[in-house]
Amino acid sequence: VKVTYVPVRTGVEGYCKKIREVSLAEDPADFVEATLFDRQDAVVMTGDFVDGPDASLGRVNNVGLWFKPWFYTHVRDLLSAREPVVEFVPTFEYIFRHNRGIFWTLKDQLPESYGNNPVFRYLFGWLCPPKVQFLKLPATETIRKEMMTRRVYQDIVLPFGKHTLEDAVHKAADMFEIWPLLIYPSRIYDHGEKLQGQFRRPDPDNIIPGTNYAMYFDLGCYGTPPSILRGESFKTVTCMREMESFTRKVRGCPFLYADTFMDREEFSEMLDLSLYERVRKAYDADKHFPHLFSKTSGCQSFDWREVLREEAGKKAN
Repeated sequence: VKVTYVPVRTGVEGYCKKIREVSLAEDPADFVEATLFDRQDAVVMTGDFVDGPDASLGRVNNVGLWFKPWFYTHVRDLLSAREPVVEFVPTFEYIFRHNRGIFWTLKDQLPESYGNNPVFRYLFGWLCPPKVQFLKLPATETIRKEMMTRRVYQDIVLPFGKHTLEDAVHKAADMFEIWPLLIYPSRIYDHGEKLQGQFRRPDPDNIIPGTNYAMYFDLGCYGTPPSILRGESFKTVTCMREMESFTRKVRGCPFLYADTFMDREEFSEMLDLSLYERVRKAYDADKHFPHLFSKTSGCQSFDWREVLREEAGKKAN
């Protein structure tokens, strides 16, 4: 994969403009990704499948080798570049480029000064990343509650809209203060009323002219809010419900692998469940299998409503 890294240091409006530019290009790249390091700096990356490396354009970078820097730190180092940087990354390693640092969440367990130290990487880098199943298996009740109320692991799909991209970045930054943020542009297709999946049909105003799709993006927010690390009060469920309200308003949707904090009515407003309900009924699945809501928002390690009541009694952050 030919990867082009473009550092953008002109603020939220500047890097969002660049994200739109490469995503809506007449002949877009095979992959588009942006790592936002703060409200000022970001690196926008495009990836294109190629038959092989071209030494005249850039070097080969085996980012998946055990002794290599965590990928996001490599991207961060490129912020200082004065012009776009081109590298050629083997396809398998490109697809799993964020694995060893679990994006940037591994630093919550293993500080970057240790885990990303060249000596540690060379001697012990082969141990990373730890298997998520191994981390979850011995989790106690206290750890499970901490994972839900003291950390944020969210992927939220939102339409580009006129200003939604910028608004989402500011909202996530205001509520969670977690950096970096990850942006993955993607298409959501309008399959018509009868065949639309769980994503709602795109707003007609967002449909790209001459197509049946609209451009959306995945906003990835992963980590521990700094206020929690400082020992301050933080209302995790309250903030997430505010983010979910924003998502419903712009016709977006969160990935359901993550904790969600919606009641049944809010869940049905967020998702288009019409086709899902028809298929469940047609094959009698409604008599034998739990509903999607019951497996996600309705199935938490702890009752989020109780946590919400506890947060309501806390002083504001």
